[in-house]
Amino acid sequence: MESRFDYFVIFAEMRTGSNFLETNLNAFGGITCHGEAFNPHFIGYPNRTEILGLTQAQRDEDPARLIGAIKAQTAGIGGFRYFHDHDPRVLDLVIDDPRCAKIVLTRNPIDSYVSWKIAQATGQWKLTNVKRRRDSTVIFDETEFETHLAALQAFQLLLLNRLQTCGQTAFYVHYDDLQSVEVMNGMARYLGCEARLESLDASLKPQNPEPLESKVENFEAMARALTRQDRLDLSRSPNFEPRRGAMVPGFVAAARAPLLYMPVRSGPEAEVRAWLAALDGVPENTLPTKLNQGALRQWMRRKPGHRRFTVLRHPVARAHAAFCDKVLIKGPGCYRDIRRTLRQAYKLPIPGGWPDEGYDLAAHRAAFVAFLTFLKANLAGQTALRVDAHWATQAALIEGMAQFGAPDVILRENEMGPWLGALAQQAGYAKPPAPPKPPAQQPFDLAAIYDDEIEQMTRAVYLRDYLLFGFRNWR
Repeated sequence: MESRFDYFVIFAEMRTGSNFLETNLNAFGGITCHGEAFNPHFIGYPNRTEILGLTQAQRDEDPARLIGAIKAQTAGIGGFRYFHDHDPRVLDLVIDDPRCAKIVLTRNPIDSYVSWKIAQATGQWKLTNVKRRRDSTVIFDETEFETHLAALQAFQLLLLNRLQTCGQTAFYVHYDDLQSVEVMNGMARYLGCEARLESLDASLKPQNPEPLESKVENFEAMARALTRQDRLDLSRSPNFEPRRGAMVPGFVAAARAPLLYMPVRSGPEAEVRAWLAALDGVPENTLPTKLNQGALRQWMRRKPGHRRFTVLRHPVARAHAAFCDKVLIKGPGCYRDIRRTLRQAYKLPIPGGWPDEGYDLAAHRAAFVAFLTFLKANLAGQTALRVDAHWATQAALIEGMAQFGAPDVILRENEMGPWLGALAQQAGYAKPPAPPKPPAQQPFDLAAIYDDEIEQMTRAVYLRDYLLFGFRNWR
């Protein structure tokens, strides 16, 4: 039976048992693992100069060439081990290839961290003869471990998401499972290999089989530090928003200054656009915008030293602006269909027509509170209406921008005057204008209805923005 795979990759990290796994895979007739084939510091193994006739220089010039050699020249099925800090070009090549079998090897991160520290201290990274075993105790460093853990978790999450979007799955194996010949035979079956092992290879020995108490000098301090680790991510804010694109056509370039404004919808867009126009003394409608990515890259090439910036608005003020401009007041820019659906299906207490003389301050507050209730459900993926850019989280919008290029500078509306001036001065404008003051919000100013209840409701809707951008209460 023809195998569904042409080659394989073992996603692992240092001190996760990848040497032991490779040794046992190589014991199968028809499986060959070529070590850390894309380690940037050597090719395959520290004492090797080539793999399948290709040198490290040839591999670095074209990593796909070595993958091709592993597929074509290995008897049976060939593969390699890949760590998160190996050649990043290779990750795209293998993840996107459904003919590449993926094996994901994991280990308890505190065990791998302590093992790594011991190997650093002793210089012993493999053990084949117990008589030559070197011993050492280590000091647990909380900051160092957090960095170690963050790198492991980020790479595992990346693998999971990329495999999901590619419609693929992997063979997952834990360090503790490596001692099971049944699991090893199951892995061979996954790779399409007919051979089976009767027993595991005994040449590699566990280097540090003792309990952590005997390996870590400050074990009690380590235990206390680990109790502060949020292993179940209890502090995470759930995020059900759809991922957003960069929205490049909405970016606005200055007429002559090397400045690019990346707007956050329902933010102070009008004020920033007016400031950009005044900076170069041109009409606002002549500012370059609606550019595609190619045209924008050409602009960037013509503007060395350019700066990309965006301006955040406080979540309460932004939600109120979105409500008034896009839902409440009929006219240019109003989302008429969404407005009608919010009135009919979600019972938003706003008048069918506009203007409405009976719509007073109390009615406005009640309608805005109802809109915040809708936003909470909408951003949680609980409504049939889209999460529009005018009320999506600012965090999601900036993540979308980063698909093209993240802003160099993220300003806050309440302090954008001096910071915009500083950006202009960096661009060579000695006396830049001040941005205009925003007009009064219609039909009622936010300050007239704002209270602690509105603040807390908004915080529940936009917890991610409050957390990531450090917003305090609006007043």
